[in-house]
Amino acid sequence: MFDQVEKVQKELDKATVRNAKELEAFRIKFISKKSLITDLFNAFKNVPNDQKKAFGEALNELKKEANRKFQSLVTHLETNTSLTLESPDVLLPTIPFQIGGLHPINIVKNRMIEIFERQGFNVSEGPEMEDDWHNFTALNFPNNHPAREMQDTYFLEKDPDKLLRTHTSTVQIRLMEHGQPPFRSIMPGRVYRNEAISARAHCFFHQLEGLYIDRNVGFKDLKNSIYHFSREFFGKETQIRFRPSYFPFTEPSAEVDISCYICKKKGCKICKNSGWVEIGGSGMVDPNVLENCGIDSKEFSGFAFGMGIERIAMLKYEIDDIRLFSENDVRFLRQFNGL
Repeated sequence: MFDQVEKVQKELDKATVRNAKELEAFRIKFISKKSLITDLFNAFKNVPNDQKKAFGEALNELKKEANRKFQSLVTHLETNTSLTLESPDVLLPTIPFQIGGLHPINIVKNRMIEIFERQGFNVSEGPEMEDDWHNFTALNFPNNHPAREMQDTYFLEKDPDKLLRTHTSTVQIRLMEHGQPPFRSIMPGRVYRNEAISARAHCFFHQLEGLYIDRNVGFKDLKNSIYHFSREFFGKETQIRFRPSYFPFTEPSAEVDISCYICKKKGCKICKNSGWVEIGGSGMVDPNVLENCGIDSKEFSGFAFGMGIERIAMLKYEIDDIRLFSENDVRFLRQFNGL
């Protein structure tokens, strides 16, 4: 057994390290629980009784020597940085320096905000978790409106009165409740709908709504604001049209279409050969909504509009799947770098 101790001692004396990898190999071979010295300790029971004292002393000395040398090697490597770092291979290709970019939703949202700010609108924001009053009741939704049902809205289990907002119109209510007219504001933000995810629909998306309340505000003012935005965003040749519609919070209400800027009204897959594409809804604020917020509807009037930011982006960049905006596929996102 003593010859094995001498063998390990010779290996220990010859051992050298040049980097951290070799230092770890030294530790495993001489210091760890699976080291050569540990194996000798495990064989101690096989040593004759008359030799155990001498063998034990030799083993302890060997163990101390291994620990001393290990600490010495650690100190040596720490003080000689040229040994701790392996020489780099200068022939290896470099890692390309990639600059990130804005998400296409942010690009479109920022552009929309810029256009409306030039018209005198400011930006207002509100919470994404709302209550029934701000999301439905104050906006003139009847009690039996389908949007109040579980299949259309995400309600909180612990408090059925709380929900994830289905539109940013909630910010309009909060703005009118806590201020005095005139108001001229836009409300960008994320909203939620309990819908099946597909190429044309998602359970969350982004809206930008607008509100203008003052004395003697008419439908002409609404038309001028939408017309200016459409020409600025989609091009100077853009035409708009209003189609009669219904929304609980506006009366009269209208869907807003723009002339297809891809085919110039000649017909294509984007406009489904109609020459027109829908960009949002609009209308004059219903007097009941004004009264719900403590505003005299006989003195003040106003208009409101709303647009889906994803829809505007899909029209602008000819994207045919709304899911691409939330999948974080860098192959898709990199196409918008620099815009």
